[in-house]
Amino acid sequence: MHRISNAVRLLLLLVALGAFPAGAAPLQAQWEFRLLPGDAQGAAHPGLQQWRAATVPGSVHTDLLAHELIRDPYVGAPEAELQWIGLADWEYRARFDVDAASLAKAHAELRFDGLDTYAEVTLNGKPLLRADNAHRTWHARVEGRLRAKGNELQIVFRSPIRTLLPGVQAMPHRIAGNYPSPYGDEPKDAMVGNFARKPAYHFGWDWGPRYVTAGVWRGVDLQAWDAHRLTDLAVRTDALDAEKAKLAVVLQVEQDAVAGPVSVDVEVRDPDGRSVARVQRTVELKPGRNSVEVPVELAKPRRWWPVGHGAQDRYTVQAHLDGSADPVLAREQRIGLRTVELRREQDDKGGQGFAFVINGVPIFAKGANVIPFDAFPARVDAARLRQVLVAARDANMNMLRNWGGGYYEDDAFFDIADELGLLVWQDFMFGGGMQPGYDTAFRASVVAEARDNVRRLRHHPSIVLWCGNNEEETAWKDWGHGRDLKSADQAFAAKVWQGYVDLFGNDLRQVVSEDGLGVPYWSSSPSNDLDEKANDSTRGDKHYWQVWGNPALPVQAYLRETPRFMSEYGLQAWPAVATVDQIATRAEQRIDSPVIRAHQKFMAGEGNTRLLHYIELGYGTPKDFEDFVYLSQVMQADGIALAALHHRASRPYTMGSLYWQLNDVWPGASWSSVDYFGRWKALHYAARRFFAPVTVAALRDEGSTRVRLVNDGAALDARWRLRVMDVEGKVLRRREQTVTLAAAGVTDIGTYADAELLAGADPARTVAVFELLQDGKVTARQVVGFVEAKDQVLPRQQLTSTLAIDGDHYRLRLHSAALVRAAWVDFGALDVQVEDNLLDLLPGETRDIAVRGPVDLAALHEALKVKTLNDR
Repeated sequence: MHRISNAVRLLLLLVALGAFPAGAAPLQAQWEFRLLPGDAQGAAHPGLQQWRAATVPGSVHTDLLAHELIRDPYVGAPEAELQWIGLADWEYRARFDVDAASLAKAHAELRFDGLDTYAEVTLNGKPLLRADNAHRTWHARVEGRLRAKGNELQIVFRSPIRTLLPGVQAMPHRIAGNYPSPYGDEPKDAMVGNFARKPAYHFGWDWGPRYVTAGVWRGVDLQAWDAHRLTDLAVRTDALDAEKAKLAVVLQVEQDAVAGPVSVDVEVRDPDGRSVARVQRTVELKPGRNSVEVPVELAKPRRWWPVGHGAQDRYTVQAHLDGSADPVLAREQRIGLRTVELRREQDDKGGQGFAFVINGVPIFAKGANVIPFDAFPARVDAARLRQVLVAARDANMNMLRNWGGGYYEDDAFFDIADELGLLVWQDFMFGGGMQPGYDTAFRASVVAEARDNVRRLRHHPSIVLWCGNNEEETAWKDWGHGRDLKSADQAFAAKVWQGYVDLFGNDLRQVVSEDGLGVPYWSSSPSNDLDEKANDSTRGDKHYWQVWGNPALPVQAYLRETPRFMSEYGLQAWPAVATVDQIATRAEQRIDSPVIRAHQKFMAGEGNTRLLHYIELGYGTPKDFEDFVYLSQVMQADGIALAALHHRASRPYTMGSLYWQLNDVWPGASWSSVDYFGRWKALHYAARRFFAPVTVAALRDEGSTRVRLVNDGAALDARWRLRVMDVEGKVLRRREQTVTLAAAGVTDIGTYADAELLAGADPARTVAVFELLQDGKVTARQVVGFVEAKDQVLPRQQLTSTLAIDGDHYRLRLHSAALVRAAWVDFGALDVQVEDNLLDLLPGETRDIAVRGPVDLAALHEALKVKTLNDR
């Protein structure tokens, strides 16, 4: 079907309203939008200058789509024809009334949580504010300017390209940008994205489209008050262990022009809702802003832990002024009690570690990078966030990195991460290239943006790092950005670099130090925090792209790169054919078709050649597009498993493995393990195994296999087993013995040469099976081949499948007569959840897999397909 279904469209159009501060109410208004009269785009797009209903929060693209004035931006290849939207100026207006109680208050304020990006706001015909940063929260005092009926708020959004382009073109030398537009809406040698404080990915990335948006992308609210209001509540942890917590509840109170006393009431409730502390006092407020600090102590605190290390207990802190029920005088915050340390111990070889330590316990970080969930952020609701974050937790992840080229996520994202025990590495919103940090106004805007977001999010225990940017330091030092600018204008290059140091080395560090409640700061990823070398395996965090990127090394190269913390590495794969069906007809599903190329953003549409290169290295040439999709997913899963297991097996030298990437911004080729519609790729099923708390790392490279047992928890007794067998099941060699797995560590079993394992057997018809057994059951397994998968001799048609009802779900039983590699169970577009997938089955093995979903057995039977490497 060549269009997104109604059910999916409904999901995409759901709007997340976001969280409003206490005492503020979403503005109850009727919103409209239009192309600004007189705009140059009007001649080519007549009729758009009339007012039409708009959705807020939203964007001009989604409003145009809702009125069927443009094609769906994700279906087919409409991107080029929609670039005019980013070149136009747009106008929004809201009409609203104000109740008598609010009008009677002495003070009133309109708060804009997201204006994208260059906006001129008027209220009842008079200027109110000018905005120039989509990441900031904008406040405007409106007392005396409101009326009971018929208020009109107007917002003109200027094209960021047209706004910034003259200044960029006037520069004698330009700082490096990110991805040049292929559509002619912006000169390739004068990119404006680095100068705009708007989500960088809106200008296009190598996994998503270029849609330069405008609009009211987060909520607008109105607050009214009299003598004073409570504007913020933060809880600082001064001391914390298993016996006692010493906290400071810090309140920000805004007082009228006349000083006076106020009573403060602070109460703390434990995770079960019981009151465990209450403090009441009277304080004298001075005119203006006041900071009120209330100490609180808790006995036997229940600490918040990352998933797999303890419970995710959270406390509720409430504060009231004057004992009033007025919401402007009250605040409530849910918090988790935990300590955070970024441990950077020097080693005896001149290296330096990089480990997160939570409540005194070093944590090996297992997870992935997160990109924006949609090109149009207001379409992302809490249900979609939960779907993907639960998938991360279910794949045994404990950390996500919020990448810096998007936007600061809604509180809903972090609420869910808090609940699930997922640690969050949070970038500030700088995605690459270089920034004009030498511009004092630009830096001031970024500092205001940083304070807004650090203060908004700091109560979330999941956030354990604030990072200045993504890849800007390594781009300057390693990619030629600094070298090229120095050769053109050495003085200007020095000015640009000093601006970088000022912004990321000083300004943002200071914001996090002052407002971040003890969470550490890191200036860039990758880096060693402004040390001489930016992307170093012996110090700091590492991005490794020699596999997939340049020089496109084979996946075995992952085993020769041992970092202190791997924060980026990845391999691409296409999503399931059921997802591709949402964007392309079956006739268009060819590797080189225009639609498929349009949804392959790597190498400006040429990325399928790189993907095919990796498929052919290990698996041979695909038979057709469906086979191409399947093999891309197998290759991705196998390659990332190799890297992740190597990282885990290198503990404690290595203390983190975050692959690129968890999720998708739209349906298309990417490095994700969960696609745009929430479908798990093969990689995500594999991640659940290679990130399991206890697993086997049997890693073969250059003719030998090193075997290590990985254990995240307490020491445990188990058995490990080796069987060398042919593809028909004949066991050629067997070894089994008891082992005690080291606590929070790695147990080395040994290294086995191919010649030792094979003992003269045919490498193309033989595998080594390494397994870990607990209580007599196999809990982890790796099947190691001695040749590339394309060269393995696998018996064909050896798998049988049966489906049956099994209580509240269906049971899919797979049975293999001989060795089966990479069995992939596919039910097409049916809305079902498959318990496990991408399976190796040994000769004679039977596997039962639970299948759940609102479908009948006959539909399952009809849709079921199982692909394997044996069938090739």
